[in-house]
Amino acid sequence: MIKKDSQIQFKSQAEIKAFQEARLAEALAYLQAHSKFYQKMFADNNIDITKIKTIEDLRQIPVTTKADLQLHNSDFICVDSADIIDYVTTSGTMGNPVTFALTNNDLDRLAYNEYLSFTTAGLTRNDIMQEMVTIDRRFMAGLAYFLGCREVGMGVSRVGNGIPELQWDTINRIHPTCCMCVPSFLIKLVDFAEKNGIDYHKSSLKKCVCIGEALYKPNGEFTTLGQKINEKWPELKLHTTYASTEMQSSFTDCDQYNGGHVQPELIIVEFLDENNQPVADNEPGEVTITSLGVEGMPLLRFKTGDVCYHYNEPCKCGRNTMRLSSVIGRKGQMIKYKGTTLYPPALFDILDGIHDVKNYVVEVFTNDLGTDDIKVRIGTTRTDEAFAKEIKDIFRSKVRVAPAISFESPEYITKLLFPEMSRKPVKFYDLR
Repeated sequence: MIKKDSQIQFKSQAEIKAFQEARLAEALAYLQAHSKFYQKMFADNNIDITKIKTIEDLRQIPVTTKADLQLHNSDFICVDSADIIDYVTTSGTMGNPVTFALTNNDLDRLAYNEYLSFTTAGLTRNDIMQEMVTIDRRFMAGLAYFLGCREVGMGVSRVGNGIPELQWDTINRIHPTCCMCVPSFLIKLVDFAEKNGIDYHKSSLKKCVCIGEALYKPNGEFTTLGQKINEKWPELKLHTTYASTEMQSSFTDCDQYNGGHVQPELIIVEFLDENNQPVADNEPGEVTITSLGVEGMPLLRFKTGDVCYHYNEPCKCGRNTMRLSSVIGRKGQMIKYKGTTLYPPALFDILDGIHDVKNYVVEVFTNDLGTDDIKVRIGTTRTDEAFAKEIKDIFRSKVRVAPAISFESPEYITKLLFPEMSRKPVKFYDLR
């Protein structure tokens, strides 16, 4: 069971650490008693959990990986099947989706997590939320957002993803003050409004909590996508929230927009290098989490594959919790191209800023020399050689190297972006 203390985030860093270490002892004892996977790990590595007293002591325990979850999925379940209320799966971005089992207490915890997330973004019971993401298809997040709205006391309209006409009809009927969506969808909402005479500047929407795509760079500046949305719809305040099914927790930015706040009651976060050692404060590291208060499938030192910066200084909002930057890339998606290390979000940011690019996907494959190669498939009505040269010159100016360019119809790229079984747009295809 979670220990709710919504004010812990405002206490001193020493108090936050002591609070988390008390919760850590409870989490370890629970794993020792209920998790087949961690019972075996502790035994195989001669780990005495009573000697793990501080967050630093966690380094004595091996990390858990996505491969562990895929190979030993059922061994992570800590409860009887009769106690499982909800089954969800990961998105499968980095391989075969993994099933997660949640109990009634886990659903309550999920609701509390989103309560903390929404209130961090400044939402209150006087707001009305329009959900522009799916709540079905084994997707944890859509349900979590609905439960969080209930916890806050907000009204909520579950419209689901896509269909701009239905979104605007709902906005005009219900007058929501905020929405949840993938940020690139906001561009589609604006395009529909402009083509149909809807004055979106005067709509009831004042705030959007965005998922899945970066709006802010680690230095706090807008990404190209964030800048585009802000220029078109400056009245709409843009917050970001970062989460994953495995974490069963989220990190949302406050009105200072300087990183997603960790919720100390729910999760312990480490940032590790290639050798599973902690990185320095000014270095990017792989987000590695230990869940607190999860009953069905808790995780210990789980490496998420996401690479972020972290910030420890107190925030001007009054919270003293660690904060995470936007995800700069996924460890498994790192590209070594002509001597340059790249992550897909850097390529997306460049493409989002090129005027005649309607949509795109990025493909990475192994060439005849055994090294990484990149092809960008661009949906556009402009297919001349001068445009291809212009795109390559922009890439060279931004990241020093230029990928191969293939011009396609926007309709064809749309089919690639939205595979039948996917819950999210797929911009990156790793064919290595």
